[in-house]
Amino acid sequence: VAGPGGGAARGRFAVVGGGIAGVTCAEKLAAEFPSEDIFLMTASPVIKAVTNFKQVSKTLEEFDVEEQPSSLLEKRYPNIRVIQSRVKQLKSDEHKIYTEDGKEYIYEKLCLCAGAKPKLIVEGNPYVLGIRDTDSAQAFQKNLAQAERIVVVGNGGIALELVYEIQGCEVIWAIKDRAIGNTFFDAGAAEFLIPKLTAESQETPIECKRTKYTVQGMEVYEERSTAASDKLGSALGPDWHEGLHLKGTKEFSHKVHIEILCEVEKIHLQQEFIQLQRTSLTFPKGEKNVEPDEVLWPVYVELTNGKIYGCNFIVSATGVVPNVEPFLDGNNFAVGEDGGLKVDKHMHTSLPDVYAAGDICTAAWEPSPVWHQMRLWTQARQMGWYAAKCMVADALGESIDMDFSFELFAHVTKFFNYKVVVLGKYNAQGLGSDHELMLRCTKGHEYVKVVMQNGRMMGAVLIGETDLEETFENLILNQMDLSAYGEDLLNPDIDIEDYFD
Repeated sequence: VAGPGGGAARGRFAVVGGGIAGVTCAEKLAAEFPSEDIFLMTASPVIKAVTNFKQVSKTLEEFDVEEQPSSLLEKRYPNIRVIQSRVKQLKSDEHKIYTEDGKEYIYEKLCLCAGAKPKLIVEGNPYVLGIRDTDSAQAFQKNLAQAERIVVVGNGGIALELVYEIQGCEVIWAIKDRAIGNTFFDAGAAEFLIPKLTAESQETPIECKRTKYTVQGMEVYEERSTAASDKLGSALGPDWHEGLHLKGTKEFSHKVHIEILCEVEKIHLQQEFIQLQRTSLTFPKGEKNVEPDEVLWPVYVELTNGKIYGCNFIVSATGVVPNVEPFLDGNNFAVGEDGGLKVDKHMHTSLPDVYAAGDICTAAWEPSPVWHQMRLWTQARQMGWYAAKCMVADALGESIDMDFSFELFAHVTKFFNYKVVVLGKYNAQGLGSDHELMLRCTKGHEYVKVVMQNGRMMGAVLIGETDLEETFENLILNQMDLSAYGEDLLNPDIDIEDYFD
């Protein structure tokens, strides 16, 4: 493939990044053009492959992510050439890529799938670890063996999963919101999950309550409740967590303490902390805990609420920053507010013949009213696949329709061993206050929340084995007017699938 005298290698398609988006894109290109060389450039000797893929419903998919040696990929697709080297520079006007090992590659069409890196609270501090996917969360659990106390910062899925996984170690969890797990759900879902954080002896009274509350004034109507003492009402007001802290220390078996509505102000190493002559706190044992800590810790976290805690290390699980560094220099990319490369509805960046997919890109098309971008493995796979389709269509001069996976946001995952399905605008993203929520909750069993606007279903959160995902997916996709059903939409005694099949 190299020119005479070892000049630039030429390939019709090049893909940068060995993660889910890049590998999916390269595989699709390789299958469509079996006689063309597909260059896949990756900084790491392992690639991330999708295994055990299952299409669960029209828009929901489940799969595992597996690290594999890149030789396996080349075996599956003999026309994929994996180039294991970091990209040093892109010269988009010359259609050229320079890698750090001193080679150059000329492409006709290029897809950038270089992913994102953890957003660290501070760079270059050995006591601050970034975590960005559930893989690294598990590896991390192993490094935990020596730690007596850690501070976790962040309130997305990773932080949630991490706090649940950690055993035998005190955790101070600092979140900027009122409720845990904010990227995935609301205070009600958080409260449904919290007992799991603490489950030592789990007794699960089965009771079912349905509530409806509007956003203005948060009025709560108890529909029917077999246990009115256990009201959901307080859970959803601004003070929902108050009741939690009272029994919090007992419930958490002295392991997890949540500091809400705060962020990290400063991080002090041990020496700096000693010079500060300030007081740090012990792990809270009761409500009015202000006991100074006698132990000397390797590192100290000062929170914006004024409290200081010492710990063995800090986990920064505060989201990601798109990996655009090596590509910006000398190229006039349009970049989104979140730092990603803007792509249109055919995954084109603003530069000719350069596409992008996965965490590195920012969806800049006018989205469907029930889809939004989220940097998740499912979207990386869908975008990588769709970007390849677009590259193929452009190469052959054909036209292509927007992929169906961008019609409805749909994601299935597991938290605390519960199946969690989120659909559409499940947190009323972008709906303003013009919406209402309906809830059905059976403690220890399931939690169902529906977001309604003008009688139409806009989103849903399903925790547990609810079997409602396909029905709700259809109701959100076809935007049927459901006003007539009112509260019965969530009545467990009515099999709603019968209505809508």
